[in-house]
Amino acid sequence: MVPIDSDWLNATRIAYSTVPMFMVIPLQQGYMAFRDLLGAATVVTEPTSVLHGIFDKSKSTGHDLLVFENLIEAPGHRVAVNLLTRARLCSALSIAPEEFIDLLGWGMSNPGIPKIVENGPVLECTQESPDLTKLPIPHHWREDRGRYMSSSVIIAEYGGIRNMSFHRQLLRDENHLVARIVPRHLHTMTGEARAVGEEVKIAVINAPDPVVLLAAAMSFDSNIDELTIASALHEKVYGKPLELVALPNGIQVPAHAEYAMWGRITTDNDDEGPYVDITGTVDDVRQEPVIEIDGITHRTNPVFHALIPAEAEHKTLMGLPRAPTIKSAVNEVCECLDVHMTEGGGGWLAAVVKIKVNNEGDGLKAIQAALDGHRSMKMVTIVDADIDITDPVRVEWAMMTRWQPDKDTIILSNQKGSSLDPSRLEDGKTAKIGIDATIPWGYEQSGFMSVQ
Repeated sequence: MVPIDSDWLNATRIAYSTVPMFMVIPLQQGYMAFRDLLGAATVVTEPTSVLHGIFDKSKSTGHDLLVFENLIEAPGHRVAVNLLTRARLCSALSIAPEEFIDLLGWGMSNPGIPKIVENGPVLECTQESPDLTKLPIPHHWREDRGRYMSSSVIIAEYGGIRNMSFHRQLLRDENHLVARIVPRHLHTMTGEARAVGEEVKIAVINAPDPVVLLAAAMSFDSNIDELTIASALHEKVYGKPLELVALPNGIQVPAHAEYAMWGRITTDNDDEGPYVDITGTVDDVRQEPVIEIDGITHRTNPVFHALIPAEAEHKTLMGLPRAPTIKSAVNEVCECLDVHMTEGGGGWLAAVVKIKVNNEGDGLKAIQAALDGHRSMKMVTIVDADIDITDPVRVEWAMMTRWQPDKDTIILSNQKGSSLDPSRLEDGKTAKIGIDATIPWGYEQSGFMSVQ
């Protein structure tokens, strides 16, 4: 297990020392797993193709929580879509929405130790020889290159470091995937291995408990073992540590995941993309690492998590774990109450931050802190405690009644941009904007309050 970076841990604990206490009552339902959170789903029994059929049906329902039980290309398998919206997560995990960000922040500052077990449900069924084409890997958007695993998580070990992270994977053939490995820790790990002609041992897991997915979506400056964050969240929510089981290549995976595959990041590259990303725009074709799968195991009657890119689940998984880092950064300069990654910003490029203004200039200080807390963010709006930050109409109302553009705006040029922003410059740089839409300091607040 990777040791926890003490400097990062201490800084995070200090940042969250001022966060109001919250209470999560552990769920008393035995060991929870992905499938256990699907009770409210609408079951689709008519024959459905993984080639656009899942997407088309989901779109026709407004992307309701669905479970498909009759898949043409993958008999014996099921597919679930649209579980991981913020509202559904809070309901499933018995967490109040306003407590969710603090729960994630708590997990970041209190890593736990997973429990290693000899066996688990994920090992119930093993393919005699790996054939990825028999899994219900979907082709959602017609603009995509092919069938993609967008919610599957890669767990990798190399050089004594363990990393768990999201990287979309294109189905190439029966035992090969092509993964878009973005420049984070796994990218560094792969580069170090390739420099000496070595491969990286990995596992690819699908449909673990949502706390595992939330932990995998977090990113840190240091080499933090995300499975320790997942275990902390698991114990807080369910009252017991996360259980891990070893695959034949030695990689440990959540024992109650629906699917686990083991293999290697090879030294070969292949074309990956186009792919509809979180912003709804089509990402580029690149040469990316090839993954060779050596084996596949899954639960009996498994449920595949078929996340639809650019829809609510994608924005929740990618954007929500950024909220605690933004809140932590803002809390260092003023009192931060809540953070919302906006839908219009793809859950990634824009946020609304709610603060309690205690001192002159708190709003402007919060702008810079928020941008520092999530460096891919392009726009942040700061509002008072009375504004519903999830309602774009109320946020715009706050801007129109409390914001003066010439003195309440910060514009930064020549900033590091996000690869998800197609308007970025050729060198990857962009401009950023922060709007202070809090009540002007020194004014009587009653004149700025809405009676609606």
